[in-house]
Amino acid sequence: QVQLIESGGGSVQAGGSLNLSCEVAERIFHPISIMGWYRQPPGKEREFIANIISAGSTNYAASVKGRFTIPFLTNKRPTTLQMNSMTPEDTAVYYCNVLYNGNYSWGQGTQVTVSS
Repeated sequence: QVQLIESGGGSVQAGGSLNLSCEVAERIFHPISIMGWYRQPPGKEREFIANIISAGSTNYAASVKGRFTIPFLTNKRPTTLQMNSMTPEDTAVYYCNVLYNGNYSWGQGTQVTVSS
C-alpha cells in the first residue's frame, strides 16, 4: 500500500464547482494502474463514482457522468476530480483509491458539502 493525500474538499453552493486532488505521497517507480474516486453520502453505502487507468481511459457512474471529470493530463500525479454543476445529492465523504504495484490503497476521505 501507499499513502494517499487528498485535498480540495469543502463546501459549495448548488450549481457550483469543486476540485479534489489525490496524490501518492511516496516516490513511484511504476505507473499507477488505477486511480478511482468513491463517495459515501450520509447514512448510505460507499459508492463508485469515477476512475482512470494508466492507459488514460475513464469510467464514470451514471449519477456523475457529464458533470464530473478526471482530466487525463492530471493522471501523472496528482489526479484531479473536477466536479461541476454540483447538487446537494453530491454531499458525501469522498475517497480516492489507488491500485499500484498490485495493491489497493485508500485515502482517508474528505468532506464535500453542497448546499441549496
